[in-house]
Formats: sequence, C-alpha cells, structure tokens
Amino acid sequence: MRPLMIVSTGTPPPEIRARHGDYADWFLHALRWPRAQARVVQVDRDEPLPAPRDIAGAVITGSAAMVSDHAAWSERTATWLRTAMDANLPLFGVCYGHQLLAHALGGRVDYHPQGREIGTQHIELLALDEALSMLAPLPMHFAAHTTHRQSVLEAPRGARVLARTAHDAHHILAYGARAFTTQFHPEFSTAVMRALIMRRAADLRAEGYDLDALLHEVRPTPWARRLLRGFGRLCRTEIAAMARQAA
Repeated sequence: MRPLMIVSTGTPPPEIRARHGDYADWFLHALRWPRAQARVVQVDRDEPLPAPRDIAGAVITGSAAMVSDHAAWSERTATWLRTAMDANLPLFGVCYGHQLLAHALGGRVDYHPQGREIGTQHIELLALDEALSMLAPLPMHFAAHTTHRQSVLEAPRGARVLARTAHDAHHILAYGARAFTTQFHPEFSTAVMRALIMRRAADLRAEGYDLDALLHEVRPTPWARRLLRGFGRLCRTEIAAMARQAA
C-alpha cells in the first residue's frame, strides 16, 4: 500500500517538541492516520523525496524557515511540488507548505507588511468551492490557529482564493480538485497554540500584543481540523483506487 507522506520542513522548538512531539506527530494525530501507513521525509535535512507515483498523497508542514530565503532544500522541494502537481498527486500544504506551493507555482511570498499574525483567528470563507466542500463543508466563518510572519502576497495564476482573515488575504488556496493549502494550522491543538504564544512572549510584548488577551482567545478549532481530516479521506480514496487497479 502506498503511504501518505509528511513532507517535514523543520522541527518545533526543543521544549515544545519534548512535550508535544514533532510536526509529523501533530499531523498524523489530526489526520487520524496510523504512522505505519505514513512516510516522513525531513526535507530540511536533505532527505530525498520519492517519486509522486510511489505515494498516495503528501502533506507539507510549517517551518521556522522563510520561503523568501530560497534555501537549497526548499527550492528542491518546490521543484518536487511542481512535479507532484503535474502528476495530480493529492497535496495539502500548511503555513510554510502553503507558501512554498504558491512560490513553486509562480506566486509571490514575502514578509507581511503588517507584521506577524498569531493566535486563534476568525477565518472568513470567501466562496463556496465544490472541491473544498468535498473535504469538509465549511461554514462561512470559523476559527483557526495561526502563527506566521511571511504570507502569500500574490497568489499564483489559476489558484482559487477561498478564505482570508482581517490580516491576511490568502488563508486558503486551492489548485484544481486535489491540491489545497492553508496559511492557518489545522494540526495545532490548543495546548500547542498556547505553548507557541508563550515561547514568543517577549517578542509579542515588544510588538505591542496583549499576551493575556492572546492566550484567552485560544480555543478549539474543530472546523479547521475537519478540513485536514477531509484530505485524509481523499488520500484513503486514492489508496483504495490503487488497490482496485492492482487487483
């Protein structure tokens, strides 16, 4: 059986990793996907990516790195993503993964002119999209966890812009019927969101954030999580189709 691949573009800070696990742990838990049926590739450590035909789908994680730095491993991953898109592989990118796919397909990624977005935010759905609704029939307004300084400033040609916040115009992008990306983090638990806020406490206070208010506003984000689980169902459908072809 072809596995789901987690394209890991970094690791959490050590103290958060010690308590909450690695990025792959967060995604596999959110997806309800057995680790035995997954493959984790740490691209920031130059681990090689498989051919798209050898996997059922790929999730591209967030990172502390910046897409605009054009690190060699990041650009290699962008090239692989273009190949995966040509192969019509199911893809789900989050934060760095969201930005990297946009960059790979001709969009513009850089630091957001208004600075950082962090905490549990109000997401506004901009359009009812059939492909997105197949993953999860999202309401027009829902909550999601965020933390980023860079954004997709210009979406690639052909991308469908499906959601925004007051801060960021591109919180969900869709490409065709099988590739989706979110600037927000559907894999975050409330505990992870609070831990990341506390780790950045000094910077956030210096930037004028009300730390107590940020922590108070952290709440569960079930609709964001359902979107990720819908992608898991898409990949299971892919695996079932492969099994039928092989029978």
